[in-house]
Amino acid sequence: MPRSVNVVAARTRRKKVMKLAKGYFGRRKNVWTVAKNAVEKGLGYAYVGRKQKKRNFRSLWITRINAGVRPHGMSYSQFIGKLNAKGLKLNRKVLADLAMNHPEAFKAVVDSVK
Repeated sequence: MPRSVNVVAARTRRKKVMKLAKGYFGRRKNVWTVAKNAVEKGLGYAYVGRKQKKRNFRSLWITRINAGVRPHGMSYSQFIGKLNAKGLKLNRKVLADLAMNHPEAFKAVVDSVK
């Protein structure tokens, strides 16, 4: 008696991976074993990238705030220290947006902590 295998489920699983491999170069897009490895690696990079994205944005905001406070005779660390001492609750995302797009409002924040 021949062995019974669930081909429907196996094909569905493979199709799902092959769909994720669409757009890859060479055999990575159409050969099952190569595509499976490429997709697994890609999903790993995607997972790590979602964590790194948060770090990268925080770093960008800090850079923008630092560039915004320098003309006012302060460094980033001094500014954040004084901001916390005054008890102002503005996060770095908002401060960076003010520094870039609304310099007059950012100047008012800087003057209030001086």
